[in-house]
Amino acid sequence: MGFKALCLWLLFVSFLSYIYTPMPDNIEETWKVMALNAVAKTGSLMALCLENIGVMRYEEFVSMLISLDYTEPHSDEHITVTDTTFVDIPVRLYLPKRKSEAPRRAVIYFHGGGFCFGSFKQKAFDFLNRWTANKLDAVVVGVDYRLAPQYQFPAQFEDGITAVKFFLQDKILTKYGVDSTRIAISGDSSGGTLAAAVTQQVQNDPEVKHKFKLQALLYPGLQVIDTQLPAHRENEHAVVLTRDIGIKLVSLFFTKDEALPQAMRKNQHMPLESRHLFKFVNWSTLLPDKFRKNHVYTEPVLGRSGVSLPALMDHRALPLIANDALLRHLPPTYILTCQYDILRDDGIMYASRLQNVGVQVVHDHVEDGIHGALSYMASPFYLHLGLRIRDMYVSWLDKNL
Repeated sequence: MGFKALCLWLLFVSFLSYIYTPMPDNIEETWKVMALNAVAKTGSLMALCLENIGVMRYEEFVSMLISLDYTEPHSDEHITVTDTTFVDIPVRLYLPKRKSEAPRRAVIYFHGGGFCFGSFKQKAFDFLNRWTANKLDAVVVGVDYRLAPQYQFPAQFEDGITAVKFFLQDKILTKYGVDSTRIAISGDSSGGTLAAAVTQQVQNDPEVKHKFKLQALLYPGLQVIDTQLPAHRENEHAVVLTRDIGIKLVSLFFTKDEALPQAMRKNQHMPLESRHLFKFVNWSTLLPDKFRKNHVYTEPVLGRSGVSLPALMDHRALPLIANDALLRHLPPTYILTCQYDILRDDGIMYASRLQNVGVQVVHDHVEDGIHGALSYMASPFYLHLGLRIRDMYVSWLDKNL
């Protein structure tokens, strides 16, 4: 009983210390963000403690908490919602009920969660996809891919491309009444990573008949070559997603070897043969002055980690390192980034690279934005910021799809 009381007391103290973490002056609903940050970081601390004493792995505990927020496929008067599979990949379909004389638009959505947790079943993602289907009168497909570390790269990419290719078949598009020329792909955070990688594959694959009209990437993570970007330095202890937790999750995406996250924290994880990729992620040339500020660019140190991972040089895992020839065939792109986010600069650099090769890009930067805002759109954990980002994203789709 005494040990349990001690644990509760330590968690309470941790919560109090987190809730009084100073927030940027322009953050909307400051106290609500402080509370959400305290809940998230206290939960993360508990997960780390349980992992360190051998009770449960970090990602297993977080997944257990997130699963409490899962929803069933509930249909309403406007949308029919069903859970099914494309090949063997779980998907949730949102089909508008009202009659349509012409085939409908469609949106494929990949959820975030650091590749280690999350699902289209989460209340916020179910709400977002339902909202998108209703506002656009569109067929929406939420995709669940296998999660790390049980399944590591390229399992997530393989699931994504399998589900997408299945949906893009003529017989499936006809079955769901979809216009093959008006299909978008989108995702947030790690789901944005996956959406970007799948889009690169589909648009450059001559065997895929139907291509995407648009892609939308919401605060995506697109590279890990350099872990000392200005966004990493400025947001090391950011709201919800810190630099250390980000490194932990992306490391599990590749390997369980603890040498990788240790090397990533020092920016010494890339192999010697990766130097030719640095130009694709060089923030000193790809970031506007506004984001470079007074930061000094230092090239990552090569060959120090002792970890041999070819995946660290694979554009299917890190879409920002794709060469220009692959990027030229991409569709018009929407990229949304948030100021207080360790992934901020990934999206900004991708926007620069796409514009440099002639791809039409709309980049919205949310000055008061935090990572994962779309996860906070449903009671009791909702932020006006999440609803604002939802409306920006859906409005762009509506105008362009």
